[in-house]
Amino acid sequence: MKYSDGSILNALRYAYSIKRNINPETAGEYAQITDEIAGAPEWRGCGDDAAACEAAEATVDESVAASHADGAACDGYEDAACNTLTLTLSRPAPYFHTVMSLWVTYPAKEENISAGGENWWNSSKFQIGNGPYILESLEPFVSATFAPNPNYWAGVGKVDIKFSYITDSAVAFEAYKNNEFDIIGLAAEDLQVVQADPQLSQEAKIYPGSCTFAVMFHQLKEPFTDQKVREAFAMALDRQTWVDDVLQGLGSPTLTWIPPGYPGHDSEEHRWGYDPEAAKAALAESSYGGAEGLPEIKLTFSDSPRNRTRYEWLAAKWAEVLGVQVVLDPVEPTTYTSLTKDIATAPLAYILGWCADYPDPQNWLSVYWKTGGFGERIGYSNADFDALVDKADVEADPATRAELYADAQRLLTDGAPVAFFWNNVNTYLVKPWVTGVVTTPQDSGFPGNIDPISLDIDTALLP
Repeated sequence: MKYSDGSILNALRYAYSIKRNINPETAGEYAQITDEIAGAPEWRGCGDDAAACEAAEATVDESVAASHADGAACDGYEDAACNTLTLTLSRPAPYFHTVMSLWVTYPAKEENISAGGENWWNSSKFQIGNGPYILESLEPFVSATFAPNPNYWAGVGKVDIKFSYITDSAVAFEAYKNNEFDIIGLAAEDLQVVQADPQLSQEAKIYPGSCTFAVMFHQLKEPFTDQKVREAFAMALDRQTWVDDVLQGLGSPTLTWIPPGYPGHDSEEHRWGYDPEAAKAALAESSYGGAEGLPEIKLTFSDSPRNRTRYEWLAAKWAEVLGVQVVLDPVEPTTYTSLTKDIATAPLAYILGWCADYPDPQNWLSVYWKTGGFGERIGYSNADFDALVDKADVEADPATRAELYADAQRLLTDGAPVAFFWNNVNTYLVKPWVTGVVTTPQDSGFPGNIDPISLDIDTALLP
């Protein structure tokens, strides 16, 4: 195998990347995603205990081993015969092969990371990989250009790609209509115009996505320490109207965590759906006795015109159904992101989504909601839930495993830690001269980005 620059790509490169992700000094947000590797959770969590860190690191070194096919030791990154990677797991993990397809295993070059310093990832100079395209240039938050990788194992791409970062959907839409872009994301506010246009409607690609969005309730902060309050706010959400009026149809209401089309989706779950009378009753049954007894409730969001409209709708719905006057709390986007990453700073109530990393219930349930995962940022921790997913994660029988995850998802919903809200749809406009687009629910950025090697331009159709 080769990198895009023609240099040797061997098993030691993969071993380095996997261990770097686990290394507590890296402090990566996805470090726990490979905790099945023997020694990984111990190394990640060794803290200031130098002896414990050293012992755990040694275990990981043994668990992530590169070698020749005959077991002989590798001789550095230039050893072309170093083609075998052996991983030792601490427990069975039927889903682990899918984890290995994630970005945490991408073989970034150690010397490039060292040379680039803290911002190595923000420069095309140090982004030498083995994917179908080469990052030729990068102007952060402005544009990036890509060229086909001549050394890609599955063939060479047919077109160059330029990706532009445009946060104003109206600007992107006008540019698309002027043929300045071949592909753009289709915003909700432009949907009716597109559907009414005979040409644009033919260029729209709308298909199910891989994300679930929910209103997060911080369970360690009043009043959402009280489950009845959480139930009331969940049942006061008119999800269908939200999808129809606010999202302009670009979504689907949901009352469960795993989206349709993914293993583990529960189509029978109907608890905490829109029911104004039940919502009022739940609030009355809470320890606060009703809206008048509640403390101030802030609804925090990343400030933008679109988000202001959305959160105003949400606050108005809660006022209408529950009589609760919610205070809107717009914050600067980077501040919002930072706040939501820590249990100590996570807002009282806010909307957040989760998109599938890989198509397995373990990614939706164990990774997100098990104690120590992302759900703990809002104070969710349930020993019974943990026990169920721990059993499911190591179960070899598919049917038994599926039922354990189903039980865990039902238990999660029992406690109403969040108000499940909607599932996304992928929405794009694609010019007719763009061919070879292969869509998947996990597309992000543009349709076909999971398999861009087939993209092409039919020059006969160009204006």
